[in-house]
Amino acid sequence: MVNSGHASVSVARMLSPGGWEEPGQRPDFEEITVVLRGMLRVEHAAGAMDVRAGQAVVTAPGEWVRYSSPEPDGAEYVAVCLPAFSPATVHRDE
Repeated sequence: MVNSGHASVSVARMLSPGGWEEPGQRPDFEEITVVLRGMLRVEHAAGAMDVRAGQAVVTAPGEWVRYSSPEPDGAEYVAVCLPAFSPATVHRDE
């Protein structure tokens, strides 16, 4: 939605450097994340999982989640959000 104005879905190719950590969030959208290169750590209320190249993870609307790329080479991944990502609906931790 941020770039295209399309409200029902957004697709973003993401590059995160080694050591990057996003704030926790509780978005209003479903997010499907497919890792293309490296490893993405996905923390959630029940623990954490490491998602590697060729793997994917799906998070539900309202679920608390935090993404990071702790390995030195970072990660490349695709994030698909349904409905589309919006700064107003991501609800990042303060």
